[in-house]
Amino acid sequence: MFDTENWPTDRGQVGIGTLIVFIAMVLVAAIAAGVLINTAGFLQTKSEQTGEESSAQVTDRVNVVSTYGDVGNDETVETVNLTVMKSSGAGDINLSTATVEWLGPDQGTILTNGSDADEEHFTVDAIKDVDDTLPVLVKQEDRFRISIDSAALSDNGLGLDEGDDFTIKVVTSSGAVTYEHSVPQTLSGEQAVEL
Repeated sequence: MFDTENWPTDRGQVGIGTLIVFIAMVLVAAIAAGVLINTAGFLQTKSEQTGEESSAQVTDRVNVVSTYGDVGNDETVETVNLTVMKSSGAGDINLSTATVEWLGPDQGTILTNGSDADEEHFTVDAIKDVDDTLPVLVKQEDRFRISIDSAALSDNGLGLDEGDDFTIKVVTSSGAVTYEHSVPQTLSGEQAVEL
């Protein structure tokens, strides 16, 4: 049998102290776990948002299919026309909120969408608009024309001369695309030229 007379009598107090320490450790661990879970959730949400924004900056852009200029009687390019479509994988692109940065041989300026092309505005017309959504590029098949009055943006008021270089940057809400162009060396007898 067991000899119960020689057992220590203070063992219960040690057990209660250990239990209090154990409960305190569990509470601290639970609080720390809650903070870690909240932080992980916040970081996951932030990384998803950053990933979507980065993807939009890469894909939600316009693609310039072609650029041509209308030649006036004075043998200068009076209007620059960009045929644009949305890039592969892009979402809807609203050209009414876009800006066009013009850096010509005479001056640089930022143009916004307007009803008439002039020294402050560009226009958007439909070439092919599948769902009649102008000025929003919705379908991959949509083709819109951005027209810029290069005569209004030149110092002489006539337009771009033979051999002039200029840069156009189309800026949408997701990003920008830049195109550099040159006027051909001769415009004699031409009504329109590829730029």
